[in-house]
Amino acid sequence: MPRYEFRCRTCDDTFLVSRPMAESSAPADCPAGHSDTVKLLSAVAVGGTGSAPAPSGGGGGCCGGGGCC
Repeated sequence: MPRYEFRCRTCDDTFLVSRPMAESSAPADCPAGHSDTVKLLSAVAVGGTGSAPAPSGGGGGCCGGGGCC
């Protein structure tokens, strides 16, 4: 189940909530009981890690040696 990070605007606490993706935008109370919270963007959603391998040239396809550029 995905985990979403929230920050409480009242006490400035940051906390995680596990819930289904269908409920990702639902509000969440902080552990101290405050309801003024905001959902934070995760590091993956903001920038990713760039761990996917770069395509190798010469294998055909656009700009891969197929002469389409």
